[in-house]
Amino acid sequence: GCELTANTKSYTFQVDEEDDSDHILSLSVVCLTDGAKDECNVVEVVGRNHENQEIAVPVANLKLSCQPLLSLDNFKLQPPVTFRLAAGSGPVHLAGWHQIVHREDASFEEDDDLSEEEEELPPIMPAKK
Repeated sequence: GCELTANTKSYTFQVDEEDDSDHILSLSVVCLTDGAKDECNVVEVVGRNHENQEIAVPVANLKLSCQPLLSLDNFKLQPPVTFRLAAGSGPVHLAGWHQIVHREDASFEEDDDLSEEEEELPPIMPAKK
């Protein structure tokens, strides 16, 4: 997780460029924390589109008196990604999880699953009348 405030308006999550694993960042909850004022706090996700242009998408608009918390149901993102407090002074806490999929491990597991399925299939028997 990370926290966005008036002093720390952005946080960037990135991985080592030389890492050949696949990384998935899932954002689950965005919420106001102690010390938040009753003002609109807009959190944006800043990433890159397929043309490598920076795009910013608002994902949460929180206000202490009406919506202090938002569940994002594991909103999946591909690093690098920046979380930015576009409006308000926070503090806003973001929580989620980071999944690492090693490419060689994934292909190995797929091969194992396939061979186990082949062994467990029963022979096809003709229907009884």
